[in-house]
Parts: sequence; C-alpha cells; structure tokens
Amino acid sequence: MERSIIHLNIADFAVAVERAVDVRLKDRPVIIAPGGAARAAVYDMSEEAYRSGIRKGMTLRRATRLCKDAQILPPHPDRYEHTMGALLKQTLSYSPLIESGETDGHLFVDVTGSARLFGPPMDVAWRLRRQVKKDLGLNPIWSVAPNKLVAKVATRLVKPDGEYIVGAGEEEALLAPLPIGLVPGIERNDLLRLQEFNLSRVSHLTALSLEQLQIPFGARALFLYETARGIDSSPVLPIGQKPPKIIVDHEFGNDTNDKPTLESALYSLVEQAGDKLRRRRRAARRVAVILDYSDGMRCARQLAAKPATANDLTLFELARRALRLAWTRRIRIRHVRLICDRLTFPPAQLELFAADQRQNEQRNNLISAIDRIRNRFGGEAIQLGRTLAA
Repeated sequence: MERSIIHLNIADFAVAVERAVDVRLKDRPVIIAPGGAARAAVYDMSEEAYRSGIRKGMTLRRATRLCKDAQILPPHPDRYEHTMGALLKQTLSYSPLIESGETDGHLFVDVTGSARLFGPPMDVAWRLRRQVKKDLGLNPIWSVAPNKLVAKVATRLVKPDGEYIVGAGEEEALLAPLPIGLVPGIERNDLLRLQEFNLSRVSHLTALSLEQLQIPFGARALFLYETARGIDSSPVLPIGQKPPKIIVDHEFGNDTNDKPTLESALYSLVEQAGDKLRRRRRAARRVAVILDYSDGMRCARQLAAKPATANDLTLFELARRALRLAWTRRIRIRHVRLICDRLTFPPAQLELFAADQRQNEQRNNLISAIDRIRNRFGGEAIQLGRTLAA
C-alpha cells in the first residue's frame, strides 16, 4: 500500500504562538531571546527578522544590530508546550501514528489506508489546517507525500505559507533541482566533500551511481544515494511512544576514581553512541552522564549540544564536561552511563567562520575515516590512545 504522510509545520513556531497571544506583533520583526543574559542567544525569530539576516543561535547583541526595530520577547517554553499538546489533541482524531518535535511546531501524521473514513489525505490536511487556524489562531503549512523525508522537504519549499502535494513516483523529480543543503539528513561534512567535487544540486548526486559515491563517501554513500532519490522507509512513530534515545553503559571491574580511567571508559561509550547515531542518520541535541557511586548514590548531569552532533570528538567534549559536573564526591565510581537524546536530523548548514568550518571538517573527516576502517576490518582495527586505560 502506498504510504500517505502529512507534514504540518507551523513556521517560526515560538513567534507564531506569541502572535496568537498578542495580535499587535503581526507583520513586525520579532526576536525570541532571554533578556538580561550576558550571552543571550536567539531562540526563534519571525520571517521579517530572518530576512534581516538573523538566525537561531546568533547572539542577541548582534541580532539587534542587524534589525534595530525588532521586538524582543522572552521565551515561554510552557506556552509552547501547551500549544503543542493542543495541536496533538486535534490531530489524534485522524490517526494514532503522530510523530512530533518537542516544541517546534512540526507534526508527521500517517493517514495511510484511512481514505474510506476521512477522505483523501489532502482533504485531511486541509481540514486540520482549518481547525488549527480556527481554534489556536495558528496557520500551519502542510504537505502530503509518500514518506517523511519528502514531506519535510515539501513544506520547506512553501515556507512561510502554503501547501504541497507529492504523489508516489514524484519524489526524485521534486528533489532534483534543489540545493543539496535543503535536504534533511545531509551533514556538514557531506556538504564540504560535495563542494570539493563541485556538486551543489540534488540532480548532481542522482547522476552518480552507488559505486561512484562509495569512492569518496564510503559508508555514507548508500544514505546519499537513497536520500537524493527521495527514498525513506522510516515509520511515523505512534503517539505516546517515548522519543528515541541512545543509552550505553560501562561497569568497572574495580570501583575507581582515577580520572584517566573514567575518561577512557567515557570515550569508549561515546564511540558506541556516535556509531549508533550515524547508523540511524541522527544527531543528538543533548548529552547526559549518570554516575553510580560505590555507596549506592547516583548523580546525573546533562548538557545541550548546539548544534546537534553525531561526531565522537564533539560528543566527548560535552560528555567530559557533564562528567565533571556530576563527579562531585570522593567516593569511588562503580558504573557510568551515557545518554544521547533529543535526536534530530544532522544540521546541514555550514559554519559562519572559516576557522570553525575547518575544525569541523577535520573532525568529521577523522571520524569518517575511522568508520571506514572499522567497517572494513572490524571494530578493534583502530583505537584512540585514550581508550586503552579502561
């Protein structure tokens, strides 16, 4: 049976919610950012502010220089969470298969096989949009496509206001003329490598065979080959199912409080988690470390990854910082657990500064090379020195 996936996307979700509360903000440039913080960063921005050059994560000081007439509002996470709950409640009438972001205004709804109950998928999407607009004061973009990948791309094409229907068999034709960076799941390292070969459009990728892609991309070749053709078999998760996360553990043979031993074990966990993330084509937006002490006490700390990452070296930096925050006692440690959650598609945007771009390129190239060696010769074929202490 041909799948029918609806993607609802409320563009600039936080701003849209604030405008529903205060209609005076309509058509004005709006920036959502915590006020009073020395290093406040942009949480969200309106389309008007985006056109002025403002981006998420940019420092508020710089953003206000780019758009001096912008209205600055503090974020209200509880308000956004409540709105997402109301959105889910309305959508549940049409399908139990609903996958949503946390508070980002995105919903995937699988309505495959429900046409006899509710009519064609595009009618369901249209009714949902009308209900959301009437009850919540929000105006979602929507698309209907055979899979999540193509549905997400389709809504990106009609942002900030519109609709798109992609029929079965039209996936490759939709993607072909687009910039490669617009396709979800394409990583920075992929973009940099593609730039070296002067490949900038999806059609440039589809012109290459799988064997040709395997030469420069190794294990990533199959993903790029399928993604460029709009192939995506990932299911829409049932509502209420816990968000996916990566959990890996290490139990010490002898309880220890030796720093090199702890960091060695932690890096081994990072390697396991990073490999699982890359195989799932996901990146983690949060890293947590949980320590179990010899006396039964437990301590956990977590840090956000900005941007989301699946790179072992970047994950280890976050995990080591979380370890230092959790390691507050002199008692020896028996067990350490690493959790990578808030999984998302790897961000494809390139770094703004050349130095950052070069550093990320070097890191991603190193991890890709290690992956290729291990895929060919086995997991023990190559090890980092810091892992030997464990």
